[in-house]
Amino acid sequence: MNTMNTLKEKILAMIEKNSRIGTKDLAVFLGTDELEVAQALTEMEEAGIICGYHTMIDWDRTGIEKVTALIEVRVTPQRGKGFDDIAERIYKYPEVNSVYLISGGYDLLVTLEGKTLREVSSFVTNKLSTLDTVISTATHFILRKYKDHGTIMTRKYEDQREIVSP
Repeated sequence: MNTMNTLKEKILAMIEKNSRIGTKDLAVFLGTDELEVAQALTEMEEAGIICGYHTMIDWDRTGIEKVTALIEVRVTPQRGKGFDDIAERIYKYPEVNSVYLISGGYDLLVTLEGKTLREVSSFVTNKLSTLDTVISTATHFILRKYKDHGTIMTRKYEDQREIVSP
């Protein structure tokens, strides 16, 4: 049963794209009262619908070395618990950004960040692969982000040269 009202759906769609937008601006865009928007946000935060607010950073532009990896994990689900316990064990590691139950040849998709390829590989080898229910892993490193969470991360090259004609 869908208990979400239209105002809340519109608020979620807007703050997903821009979490810095204020309640006043949201109210103007949605044609409603600022107090109603603030109340809806509070209700969704308390209900766990809004889980947090995040800033997206293009780390390539900072000069700070950071490696992001996507790790596919095949596990043996536990009787009566399924994948939940192993997923919890994995997401409790501070290096881990996210854990998803996925379809296909693997069961879980784990994302994490490290300073170097070696650091990420060490995590996979020494922590993740040693868990008793982990059967296998496949690690993929993100080499470049083109679009992330709906935001285009790269700009096309624009030729800055002056036109010279004879």
